[in-house]
Amino acid sequence: MFGMRRKPKPEPRVLPEGARRLHISFIGEVQGVGFRWTAQLKAREVGITGWVRNESDGSVTMEIQGSNDEIARFFGLFNRSYANYPIEYIMDEKEEIPLDPTETDFEVRFNHS
Repeated sequence: MFGMRRKPKPEPRVLPEGARRLHISFIGEVQGVGFRWTAQLKAREVGITGWVRNESDGSVTMEIQGSNDEIARFFGLFNRSYANYPIEYIMDEKEEIPLDPTETDFEVRFNHS
């Protein structure tokens, strides 16, 4: 209709052995310090998928997906990013959730509330 095409569904991604997906909530100095953009940069560097977004209560929510080694490498790189710019934040909640084999990238999402 009107020359519009549906976006094809992404091909299922071959997930690394032992892949896991985590839903994480961070609190502290997590907004206005480049937290989301740093997360995206480091996630893409490591090759994990997922998303990150600011929440209206001042926290940041993130979902990451990859192997244990990839996730550990991500957090190592991410934490080192703030070594010279110390911000205070803690991982408030962490929950293992089902994998999403259709996800192909790590994106910054925007809260529409």
